[in-house]
Amino acid sequence: MTRVWDVPVHDSTRVRDVRVAAEHAAEHAGLDQDRTVAAALVATELATNLLKHGGGGQILIDTVDADLWLPGAGRGAAVQIAAIDHGPGISDLPAALRDGYSTTSSLGAGLGTCRRIADDFDVHSAPGQGTVALARVYAVRTRRPGRGATGAPVPVRAGGINIPLAAAAYSGDAWACVRSGDHVTLLLADGLGHGPAAAKASTAAVRQLRHSAHLPPPELLGQLHTALCDTRGAAVAVARLDLADGHLDFAGIGNIGARLRSGDTWRPLLSRPGIVGAHRPARLPHTRTPWNDDSLLVLHSDGLPSRWTPPPVALLASLDPAVAAAVIVRDSSSAARPVRDDTTVAVLTPTPQDHQT
Repeated sequence: MTRVWDVPVHDSTRVRDVRVAAEHAAEHAGLDQDRTVAAALVATELATNLLKHGGGGQILIDTVDADLWLPGAGRGAAVQIAAIDHGPGISDLPAALRDGYSTTSSLGAGLGTCRRIADDFDVHSAPGQGTVALARVYAVRTRRPGRGATGAPVPVRAGGINIPLAAAAYSGDAWACVRSGDHVTLLLADGLGHGPAAAKASTAAVRQLRHSAHLPPPELLGQLHTALCDTRGAAVAVARLDLADGHLDFAGIGNIGARLRSGDTWRPLLSRPGIVGAHRPARLPHTRTPWNDDSLLVLHSDGLPSRWTPPPVALLASLDPAVAAAVIVRDSSSAARPVRDDTTVAVLTPTPQDHQT
C-alpha cells in the first residue's frame, strides 16, 4: 500500500522526526546502509532549510519505483523527499544551491549538499509564494540522469506528489508510470474513501498496471475492474502515450481529473461515471489526441479543487514533474477550503533537451 510520511516542520524538534521518517522510508524501499544515510542526510538538510528560510512548512517522504523516470531496469526503488513552504521565497536561488552559502549563521550546507548527494534534485522558488525543493535517493546510484539503461535519451518523464488526508500513514491514492516498448502508461487511482481499505484498492490497480501496461486504456480498465473486484473499488484514469506515433490515448472511470496542455491551450480529458471494481460503464470510449514536444498531462484526484489554476506553461515544462505537481498542490490549497480526501497530482511531460545530453 502507498505509505507516505507527512511531517509538518514548524520547530526544530521536528527535524529529528523527518530524519527518522526518511530512515523508515529507506527501509521500506530496500535501500542499503549507505543509501539510507544519504536519504536521511538529505531529508535533514531540507527540513533544516525549511525552518531557516521558509518559516516552516511540510516535508513529504514517499517511496517511488524506478519506472518514475522510465529508465529501464537497474536503479531499483527510491526515497522521494519533498519540502514545501509558503514562505518568502529564495531571492538568489543559484547562490543558495552552492555549498557553503548561507543567509543565517549556519554552515550553509543545505540545498547545495542536497543537490550533490541526491540522485535527482530540483527546486522552485518564487518571491512571496514560497519554495518547493525535491530530492530522490535511489537504491542504486544514478549514473546519467535522463538516460535509460541502454544510454538512449529518455523521451518523457513523470512525477507525482501524494498527500494523505490528515497526515495518515497510508494514502488511498496511488499513481504509477510504466513503459512497455514504445508505450508509456500513466495511471492514477483513488480508492473509494480513504485509509487502508482505500489504499488496498489503489495499490491493486498499480499492481495490475505492471502486468498489463501493454494494453490500450479501455482494455486495461477492463483488467483493472476484475483485479479490484475484491476491494471497495476506485476511480481510475489511464493515459497511454505512443512514442512512435506521437499520440495519447486516455480513458477513465470515476472522478479523476485530467488536463492536457498543447501550446498555450489546456483541455480537459473526460472520464465516465462509475467505480472500477464495482460499477463499470457498459461502454467505455476513449480519447485520442496528438502528443507534441510542448504537450503536458496532469492527472489529479479529487483532493485537488476541480477548478485549479495552472501555473505558467514554461514553468511547468522546466521543472521536475514531481516539483510541478507540488507547485500545483501548494498554489491550489487554501486555509478557507478544508481538505476532505487524499490529494495526488501526477505529471507527464517531455524531457527537456538539456536533460537528454
